[in-house]
Amino acid sequence: MTIVTPNFNATPDLQRQVADPITELLRAHARTLIQSALEVEVECMLAELREGGAHVVRNGHLPQRQVTTAIGDVAVSVPRIRSRDGGNVNFASTMVPRYLRRSASIDAWACYAYLRGVSEADVAGVLEVVLGEGAKKVTPAVLLGLKKAWTSQFDEWKTRDLSTTTFTYLYADGIYQNLRGDHDKICVLVLMGVDTNGHKHLISLEDGVRESTQSWRELLLSAKNRGLRAPQLATGDGALGFWGALSEVFSETKHQRCWMHKTGNVLNYLPKSVQAKAKDDLHQIWMAESRANAELAMGQFQEKYSEKYPKAVHCLVKDRVEMLAFYDFPAEHWSHIRTTNAIESTFATLRHRTKRVKGAFSRESALSMMLQLGLEAQKHWHRITGAEKLGQLIEGVQFVDGIAQLAA
Repeated sequence: MTIVTPNFNATPDLQRQVADPITELLRAHARTLIQSALEVEVECMLAELREGGAHVVRNGHLPQRQVTTAIGDVAVSVPRIRSRDGGNVNFASTMVPRYLRRSASIDAWACYAYLRGVSEADVAGVLEVVLGEGAKKVTPAVLLGLKKAWTSQFDEWKTRDLSTTTFTYLYADGIYQNLRGDHDKICVLVLMGVDTNGHKHLISLEDGVRESTQSWRELLLSAKNRGLRAPQLATGDGALGFWGALSEVFSETKHQRCWMHKTGNVLNYLPKSVQAKAKDDLHQIWMAESRANAELAMGQFQEKYSEKYPKAVHCLVKDRVEMLAFYDFPAEHWSHIRTTNAIESTFATLRHRTKRVKGAFSRESALSMMLQLGLEAQKHWHRITGAEKLGQLIEGVQFVDGIAQLAA
C-alpha cells in the first residue's frame, strides 16, 4: 500500500509516493475485525428470528464493496440471510448500513478541512495524504450535501429553547462578511453568553442591517421570547444600535464598552507617531486596580492630549461610565468582561476562509458556516476564572473594585 503525498505545485505524475507498511497492517486487521463484528451481528439476528418461529438460514454474502475509513479503503462483505418459508427477510447491519461508502469520521474530516480554509475542490487532495484512493469519494457534491445539512441544523438551532440556561454575562458584536459576487457585505449579529457555571455559549446569530437598533431589537426580542433572561452585564463595542435595543429589552442589564474597540477608536484620532505612547496611557486606565485609580489615569490622559487631540479625548471620556462598569463585578472576571475578544477570536477563522476562497459564501451559507465555526470553537472554550463568584452575583452580592461587600 502507498500513500500519496500531494505537491500542489506539481502535476499528479510528479507527486511523491511513500510506502507505509504500518497502515497496510492496520487496514488488514481492520477488515478482519469488521467481518468478525458482522458475523456476530448476523448470528444474533438469526437467533432472534428463530426464537420467534421463523425458519431462516445463512445465504452467502452481498458483493464486496470498499468502505472508506480513517485508515483508507477497507473491503467489506456483508452477510445475507433468507427465509425457507419464502418470506422476505433481510439482514440490516447497524455498523455497515446498506449504502454506506465512507465512515462518519471522513465526513467530519472533510468538514473540518473546509472550515479551516481548504476549498471544496482541494479537500479530496488534502485528505489523500491519509486516505489514499478513498479520498476521491469526498467530492464537491459530498461537501454540498454536508452544507445543506448545516443549513437545516442552523434553522433548528436558531429556534431552540433558551429558558433552561441563565446567562450572567452577555457579549455582542457585529461580524461583517464578504459574499459571493457583487453583493454587499453581510452583517451578522452575534450574541454569546456566560452561564452560571462559567461556561461560554453561542446564543444567537442573525443577519442584521449594519448593526441598526431595529436589527438588534429583533434579535434580543427573539432570544427573550425563547427564554433568555436579563444578564447582569453586557459587553459590546460602540455601536449605538445594540445599546439602544438592550436598554429597551433588558433595561436592568449594565453596559460595558469593549476596551479593545475603544482603544482602536481613540488611536484612530491620533497620528502614528503618538499612538504607541497613547496606547500605553490607555492601558494604565483599564489595568488600574480600582475605579478611583482608573478615573485618575483617565483624567491624566485627558489633560495630556486634550489640547492637541480633542477628538481622541472626547471619544474616550464620552463613555466614561460604560468603560469602567467592570469594577462593579468580581476582579477574577475582569479579563473576561472588558472586551468582546471571545467573539472576535472565534470568527477570525471565517475571515481566513474568505481570503483563501474567492467568493466564499452566499447569504444563507454564511450563517450556517458561522454556526459550525462557533459550535466547533465552543468545544474548546474554557470556563471563566473565578466561576464560583457567579453565584454571589446571582444572589445580589455587591462588588466594589472587584471585591465582594459581604454584610457583617
